[in-house]
Amino acid sequence: MQQATGAQPVLKSAGLTKKVSSPEGELTILDQADLEISAGESVAILGPSGAGKSTLLSLLAGLDLPTSGQVWVNGRELTALDEDGRAAVRADQVGFVFQSFHLVPALTALENVMLPLELAGRPDPRAAARAALEEVGLGPRIGHYPRQLSGGERQRVAIARAFVGAPAVLFADEPTGNLDSRTGGRIADLLFGLNAERGTTLVLVTHDRVLAQRCDRQLEMDSGRLL
Repeated sequence: MQQATGAQPVLKSAGLTKKVSSPEGELTILDQADLEISAGESVAILGPSGAGKSTLLSLLAGLDLPTSGQVWVNGRELTALDEDGRAAVRADQVGFVFQSFHLVPALTALENVMLPLELAGRPDPRAAARAALEEVGLGPRIGHYPRQLSGGERQRVAIARAFVGAPAVLFADEPTGNLDSRTGGRIADLLFGLNAERGTTLVLVTHDRVLAQRCDRQLEMDSGRLL
């Protein structure tokens, strides 16, 4: 098992396996992944395309269900919950940053960051969203729509949205993949700065070994297995 460095893991999986049907027969996308990650830790998941990195992230976050195995987030077993239960844990405990930003085009930067707070019924979402955007340096851009923002600015909106709910775990899937190296470096600085400042656990999928070296641990995947 890939062990956490602290006492009680904030994120844990046991025997996590994902199989899918294909014209060639059953394919194993993820095979018996055992993992423990401590609160506040930063962990990079590395490996070639098709190694199962994004599948592992989706299962750890409760976005998808495994064929077999269990996942726990802050002591809650995600795999024992129905979709509503998993959604409630995600809303309360989990944040996401994706390569393609996943902003709502018809909403302003402020409204995009407010959205998860409103869905979770949090008090005063506007003030919290404004503060989060100020923290990532986008105070003057809160009324702009995604199409009016650069790639780096859109990713900063996505990071503000991910951190605004004070998640226990932040999952980042190739967060600098669509950005030039200079902008990607700034986004990485922001992610690791917030990770350190807030104590949020960071789980990062990346092809970038320089970025991965900034994490506390690097885990390698190949052919659906954690090495």
